[in-house]
Amino acid sequence: MSGKYLFRGIGLLLFGIALNLLGYYLMEGDGFEYGWAMLIGTIAFGIGFILIVYGLIRKIDRKSILEGRAAGNKKR
Repeated sequence: MSGKYLFRGIGLLLFGIALNLLGYYLMEGDGFEYGWAMLIGTIAFGIGFILIVYGLIRKIDRKSILEGRAAGNKKR
């Protein structure tokens, strides 16, 4: 895989998972310190997922544009 959106998406996805796991770990204690970790983790996970999908769509769109240009050059 290549592309900055895919790499950033995977990074944010892993960061979100890590923060959610931290939140679950902190939830086992008596305090309420887990809320910030779960909130930021969920937001990071969502943005990471959206970036991965966006990167894949851009990759597919680029392939179709390049194939269209190649087909147009063959006709000439």
